[in-house]
Amino acid sequence: MPQVMVVARNFMDMVAALPAAKLDMLYDSAFICEAVLRSFPPLAKKYVIQMLYVSAPMPAAAMQEWVLDEYASKHKVAIDRLLQLRVFVEVRDRRKEVSYKMNNKFQANMQKYLVSGGCLPREPLPFSVTGRLPTLVELENYALDQWECFLLQLINSSQVEKGTTFSSSMMKTFQRGLLSSRDGEAAKLSENGFQFLLMETNAQLWYIMREYISSAEERGVDPTDLISFLLELSFHTQGAAYSLSTLTEVQRVAIMDLMELGLVKLQQGRKDSWFIPTKLATNLSSSLSDSAASKEGIVVVETNFRLYAYSASKLHCEILRLFSRVEYQLPNLIVGAITKESLYGAFDNGITAEQIISFLQQN
Repeated sequence: MPQVMVVARNFMDMVAALPAAKLDMLYDSAFICEAVLRSFPPLAKKYVIQMLYVSAPMPAAAMQEWVLDEYASKHKVAIDRLLQLRVFVEVRDRRKEVSYKMNNKFQANMQKYLVSGGCLPREPLPFSVTGRLPTLVELENYALDQWECFLLQLINSSQVEKGTTFSSSMMKTFQRGLLSSRDGEAAKLSENGFQFLLMETNAQLWYIMREYISSAEERGVDPTDLISFLLELSFHTQGAAYSLSTLTEVQRVAIMDLMELGLVKLQQGRKDSWFIPTKLATNLSSSLSDSAASKEGIVVVETNFRLYAYSASKLHCEILRLFSRVEYQLPNLIVGAITKESLYGAFDNGITAEQIISFLQQN
């Protein structure tokens, strides 16, 4: 049975993959430093706090003594992560003994942040300018609708009623690895594509954002600028309005793309235009495990493998077809059955039994 091939890395994995020079440039922002600190495992966070006001290199052997022998594996994980993100820099003395020193930019910015706090490059617009803004419930519904529309178009579904404004080259970038085609045939979902559809929404988002950032240079955009802006965006207040005039040209283009994905909502006033971050945007700096919050289930499976999904979503219907036989769809109910034939079809497409069970448990 094939294993899961689609990997949705979070932003810290993308940050760690940057060249050292660009990674150091990111640490010019105190908010990037805080986002990185939040992403660390607890022991790594503790080491950062302990080393924050230490200017001299700390011998690795001395740090090893900070933990009991039974936590040696967690100590190694913490040190490895700190080195990957260049928060700690390895130095060697004349005797070639290893020591760790904190990144100068990271250290200086975190010291300032702890003493005086930080402020975003932009403040929310007052009510007198924006008037009534969407409620959090309305924003969440908007984000889900946008994401569903994007996914339907991504998989070339005939069920999509409205398209996105992404260029064809941009859509091909997102579809890379998810669709496959032979000469003279229409593109179809690949094995990775089937696995992608069964992933949890936040995991799907990470996959798409990874492709978006990875292809930045093809569009003439520095990936570092994109990562910096997206991490900065995660510190904005969900549901608050921020003026578009405070954005650079690169950020304006990114905001338009993020709107299509449901991460922000754009509105036009009499004199100003603004964007409103949704929950998808404010979760960007979280890890996958942190952002995968519990949600109300919609799928019921009986002991005879009859399946009922309380949803009007066309996307949900398309996903259920991947491993079950959908018999009919009512305005707010999808009825089907998990059969031997439908499971064999799913296995042939590269979907594993574990993925199907995980999807049903999540929903």
